Amino acid sequence: MVEHSYTSREELDQYGFHPGVTLLAPLACILLQAVLPKTFPWLISIDLPLIATIFFAVSRRNPIAGTVTGTLIGLFQDGLTNHPFGVDGIAKGIIGYVAASVGFAVDIESLINRMLLVFTLSLFQGGLLYLIAHWLLGDPTYRLQPLHQVICAVANCVVAIPLFYLLDTFRTRD
Repeated sequence: MVEHSYTSREELDQYGFHPGVTLLAPLACILLQAVLPKTFPWLISIDLPLIATIFFAVSRRNPIAGTVTGTLIGLFQDGLTNHPFGVDGIAKGIIGYVAASVGFAVDIESLINRMLLVFTLSLFQGGLLYLIAHWLLGDPTYRLQPLHQVICAVANCVVAIPLFYLLDTFRTRD
């Protein structure tokens, strides 16, 4: 008996990137994240390294690669912030794993799906950072601010969509 798949080959394809894009795009996001909020304080709500983590994890559709990518981006981000070293590394590693897993199961080429993914993972990262900082590290000054997290998630969606389309131009099929 012949089995038919309802998933097209294009939905299962994993994408690769030129090594320069793989290194320079996340590095640019990390550096911009460290510099821009100091000049423009209202940009503190946008998390460019999170957007880069989500994009590369979803494009590769490999949970291990997504975890490694997210962890490395988060650790580099930790090196440029006041956070204890490893907090962003842990959170973005988990986000990378989840994004790659979702990217494997859901059509992420759709604008609505991309927005939902970025919005949801932005909120999820806020919760992870709270759990890590408040509960694991015992920092009583770190507070969970739901309204601020929603504003950050919306801001990340607004920035992520054009950035995703820009980075899509550098994709190659593996």
